[in-house]
Amino acid sequence: MTVTRSDIEAELARIQLPDGGDLMSRDWVRALSVEGGAVRFVIEAPSPEIARQIENVRAAAERAVATLPGVTTVSAALTAHGPAAKAPPQPAGPAGGQEPPSLKIGGHPKPQQGSMKPASVKSILAVGSGKGGVGKSTVSSNLAVALARAGKKVGLLDADIYGPSQPRMMGVSKRPASPDGKTIEPLHAHGVTLMSIGLMLDPAKAVVWRGPMLMGALQQMISQVNWGELDVLIVDLPPGTGDVQLTLCQKAEPSGAIIVSTPQDVALLDARKAMDMFATLKTPILGMIENMSTYVCPKCGHEEQIFGHGGVKAEAEAMDLPFLGSLPIDLDTRMAGDSGTPIAAGDSAAAKAYAALAERLIQGGIV
Repeated sequence: MTVTRSDIEAELARIQLPDGGDLMSRDWVRALSVEGGAVRFVIEAPSPEIARQIENVRAAAERAVATLPGVTTVSAALTAHGPAAKAPPQPAGPAGGQEPPSLKIGGHPKPQQGSMKPASVKSILAVGSGKGGVGKSTVSSNLAVALARAGKKVGLLDADIYGPSQPRMMGVSKRPASPDGKTIEPLHAHGVTLMSIGLMLDPAKAVVWRGPMLMGALQQMISQVNWGELDVLIVDLPPGTGDVQLTLCQKAEPSGAIIVSTPQDVALLDARKAMDMFATLKTPILGMIENMSTYVCPKCGHEEQIFGHGGVKAEAEAMDLPFLGSLPIDLDTRMAGDSGTPIAAGDSAAAKAYAALAERLIQGGIV
């Protein structure tokens, strides 16, 4: 019988720690590898002092894994984070206590039963593209603002862990509060409730995480955020068809997905892969949007179809999917996103295009 990673993790979840919790729920297991019957893993304590006190936990973990069918050898190493610098004294809070604890973002997802979808959120709408550079984040932020202006209670989750752009596009930079070190209080801008990993980490630092940490961060940003009552939570997905998309579709019950693409064939190749992924994960595709569909010169009025035109509409018809509309490419949309006030918050022609898109989603019962 071949032992699996899941078998080992289930066994390690039974190893209790002296101060509560277990090895898996406290996220102390690192570098778990299974090669045939040889199992290796590292137990990482939060400090050298704690590591010196839990040699019995390491030994117990080794013994427990060794009892699993198919395991021939077990090697468990014990390590610790480097010594933390002493924190400066914290000012007293309003009630005379200390400031609330800081929330750690990332880490392996916590075992949970059922869906991650918050009960206060009526529907989750994923916005995907298959590839980067097609304006998916721009569409997500402007669609969220347009729906909010139409009277809907809207949340926007920036799930692009490696390249979060919504804080800049929505004009927010404050770190969300966490009163108890567990619940996250989201920010609000332009009538939209917002959460992004970019608000929790140093914006100058790259996020160098493996898949499990991505999934853990997504789990936190969906289930630990105090979203409040929402008609729709728009999730701005990263490019591709990886861990974030898989976790969202399997664990958060999205009502459906919208595919954003530019008209040219190269973009549509990846859009088709995104659609195939959603179909595989049993997530309905609610329609397609053609972004950067046309460019109108602001000086002479000449219209140029830089990336072609109509490719997304033709693809939607071929796939028997709703075509939700075309959006132009223009300088004002780019400048508005860079300035932190989405173009949909104004009254320009581009804003009216997003308002029409929002109205179509509302009239179609999608939102």
